[in-house]
Amino acid sequence: MANELRDDIQNGVYAPGQLLPSQRELAARYKVVRNTAGEAIKILEQEGLIESRNRARPRVREQRRLLRLGAERYSNRLREETGLSPYRAEVAKQGKTARVKCTSITQVRPPAFVAAKLNVSVDEESVVRRENWYFADDEPVQVGITYIPWEIAEGTVLATSADMGKGSLYGRFEDRGHRITSIREEISSRMPTPAETEGLKVPAGVPVIEVVHTGIDQDERPFEVTCFTMRADLNGLDYRIRIED
Repeated sequence: MANELRDDIQNGVYAPGQLLPSQRELAARYKVVRNTAGEAIKILEQEGLIESRNRARPRVREQRRLLRLGAERYSNRLREETGLSPYRAEVAKQGKTARVKCTSITQVRPPAFVAAKLNVSVDEESVVRRENWYFADDEPVQVGITYIPWEIAEGTVLATSADMGKGSLYGRFEDRGHRITSIREEISSRMPTPAETEGLKVPAGVPVIEVVHTGIDQDERPFEVTCFTMRADLNGLDYRIRIED
């Protein structure tokens, strides 16, 4: 029955957001016993196709993906025109309301892979770590951990404040002589940890997307690394990339 119900959802028999019939009705429709209908619902919940809230009847999950517009989100022109951070500008363009909560700013020893990317010491507190949680229409969609070399952040709001001012993070980097001119983003996926499931309210069966972002300045120097963990049901990736000869 799970295969048939899955096909019906994917073919639009049950629309996004629509409540499914009761287990008794599903059992009658697909000519199975009620227990089989219940097991089918559990399977599709684990796959992320349907969701149940507070023991209510399950409904088809709506796919309202927020696109990460890789070719535009770090545009210097867009930042200068709007005064917004890449995330806020991106969310506004897609008709949603952005909110960002900075939960911590600390000087730490970087993870080895971050130290290698930024060419800083792994044995010293050589970076500032900033943790931000991102919301769209008040729904948590991703968390980002940003690492900034201490020599760049020292004595600035990068090391002390959630309020970045006009132009946000990349405006302050430019103040320090690091204008973003290119990026590298390494993308993978996995299942969420228990803490991520709770903090991001990840539904059962939904994976997360990991994006390891490196900002590179006009001198080809990496000056920040941000590790994004994104709900796969609420995020998509949209990149336009020039092909090398």
